[in-house]
Amino acid sequence: MRKKKLSQVDKRAVLVYNNRAVKRNPLHNDSERQVTPVAKDLKISYLLDFYGDMLTEKQREVIDAYYNEDLSLAEIAEDWSITRQGVRDAIKRAEQQLTEMEERLGLARRFQEIQGALAAICDCALNIQEQNAQNGQVPEIDENAAIILEKAEEIAGES
Repeated sequence: MRKKKLSQVDKRAVLVYNNRAVKRNPLHNDSERQVTPVAKDLKISYLLDFYGDMLTEKQREVIDAYYNEDLSLAEIAEDWSITRQGVRDAIKRAEQQLTEMEERLGLARRFQEIQGALAAICDCALNIQEQNAQNGQVPEIDENAAIILEKAEEIAGES
């Protein structure tokens, strides 16, 4: 199957969206910003994507049910035939482990940094193409900007 080519406008829209998403990184810790329960949920879900395989199967399934499937403690307790307190303890331990793994390894943070840098590179390449179109259309400039965009998209697809 052939991959659909994005127009310049489509590419800019995707990059602007990605750039804004990176700026609103769930892992970003501003001391002035308070962490709301929704932001916390997003952070733990995000960390679960990166480090979930390092948890025990039970921890991973319980935390996935709580955060990603939005099940209550009582529903999870019923499914696993354990107490609500047991579910809460498993979730808190898994949250602590996920947070500690991120503090030590920083994979999720580094991924966000790379995505932000790629978005900035693509924005610059699109701006170069736009300015080139307005100022005489030098073919080599367009070709180089297109190569930059292509390579950045390849890297983004790999990460």
